[in-house]
Amino acid sequence: MPALRIIALSLIALFLNACQSMYYDAMEQVGYHKRDILVDRVEDVQDAQKDAKQQFSSALEQYQQLIKIQDQDLLDKYNALNDEFEDSKKAAEEVSERINAVQSVSEALFEEWEDELALYSNASLKKQSAQKLAATKKKYNTLIKSMRQAESRMQPVLAALQDQVLYLKHNLNARAIDGLKGELRTIETNVARLIKDMEASIAQSEAFIAELNQDN
Repeated sequence: MPALRIIALSLIALFLNACQSMYYDAMEQVGYHKRDILVDRVEDVQDAQKDAKQQFSSALEQYQQLIKIQDQDLLDKYNALNDEFEDSKKAAEEVSERINAVQSVSEALFEEWEDELALYSNASLKKQSAQKLAATKKKYNTLIKSMRQAESRMQPVLAALQDQVLYLKHNLNARAIDGLKGELRTIETNVARLIKDMEASIAQSEAFIAELNQDN
């Protein structure tokens, strides 16, 4: 059974890679190259990160309001916080999906670039292209590292929000509010770190896109 599972997973991976290759080939037929797709997907990550930053800030504001309310408003505030948590989770998933899309097209682009180095007949041009490839890879690695770091910051915030939502769900009373106050500083710190990393990653993306556009 394990051997069959490995074979099945390998076939699925081959199928997905073939689909990706067909997609890139089709886009190139209409003049839309991997480099263009990469720029678009990096911009998509920027948009998702900006949305996530706003959503996590909104969730924090909702939490801050929650610990100030009176008992009779607790259920309404719980529902509002739960909605913010669900929206934050979706925003985090969107960021991850878009980072994965960037990684996918960049790997295809760099693989194509490396393969085409062997086609050069002019040694000087080949050397220049190889140097440009190495420099672009270095900048890309810095960018994807920044994106993944910002992505990793989302999980502690989501976990903390989920804890509070679950706690409130089963403790809809004034004592629950008292128990939450001690967690506010931790959540505020985590959200502040998340937003800082998001902003750094967005800045890295903008610099990466600007560099690519200069080379066009």
